[in-house]
Amino acid sequence: MDSSRRSFLKGLAYAGATAAGTVIPAAANASEKREAPSDAVGMLYDTTLCIGCKACVVACHEANDLPPDNRQDALHDAPTALNDRTKNIIKLYEEDGVRSYMKQQCMHCVDPACVGACMIGALQKREYGIVTWEANRCIGCRYCQVACPYNVPKFEWESAAPRIVKCELCNHRLAEGKIPACCEVCPREAVIYGTYEELLAEARQRQADNPDKYVPGIYGEHDGGGTQVLYLSHVPFEKLGLPTLSDEAVPSLNRQIQHGVYKGMIAPAALYAVLGGVMLRNRRTKNKDGGEA
Repeated sequence: MDSSRRSFLKGLAYAGATAAGTVIPAAANASEKREAPSDAVGMLYDTTLCIGCKACVVACHEANDLPPDNRQDALHDAPTALNDRTKNIIKLYEEDGVRSYMKQQCMHCVDPACVGACMIGALQKREYGIVTWEANRCIGCRYCQVACPYNVPKFEWESAAPRIVKCELCNHRLAEGKIPACCEVCPREAVIYGTYEELLAEARQRQADNPDKYVPGIYGEHDGGGTQVLYLSHVPFEKLGLPTLSDEAVPSLNRQIQHGVYKGMIAPAALYAVLGGVMLRNRRTKNKDGGEA
């Protein structure tokens, strides 16, 4: 176990010992609607422009150093869904002669359910509103997988040191002044990168210019409290696999319940601290008995 993870778990164990006697004020605005941060960035995907070439899938694998997913086809890197080796996928919808491609990746929700479910803070909404994962904080509970209404986070079951795998909007490339790899390589600009406000304006303009080309609405403008990945489509969004959600964010209702039941989250924090302490103890015992570090 690396030193940063060890330090984190020690701190967690200490927090558990003191949490019961600490007053953590419940958030007064637990149900308040959250807005995208002022520096928010994201992507806009337009189904009418996508040709299904999957250049974005290949570029995502390369940019994020993901191993090829040849488990379905031994000769080809051919993922069929998001998984522990695939952060971005193109799917085909076809029904009654109507065809459409669908790009799936993390939606980078304005108020992410995965972040709300992760009481250790391994998943957080950080710079530019991007939802990122921190290995040193993750205890592998996989609550983020259960919470996400888009079924995005995936767990590395085959790894000895498993990660949660999801799109992080190529934040390492953004730090270098580049844009997400999928947006960079798309030959039709079916997916474009920009600020959240720019993308909303672009989506509204496209609909105004071609009202008969798209189904009503911009998916992600309000759905599930809003997302920083937006969609325009010529077929109903639910046909593409996007869930039908209310305007209220998933974590918003959760917070209302949690703050009432758990009194400011003292009980869950203490529980997680105890679990962290057990993990640390077990690792020490394993190391002492000659197991792997």
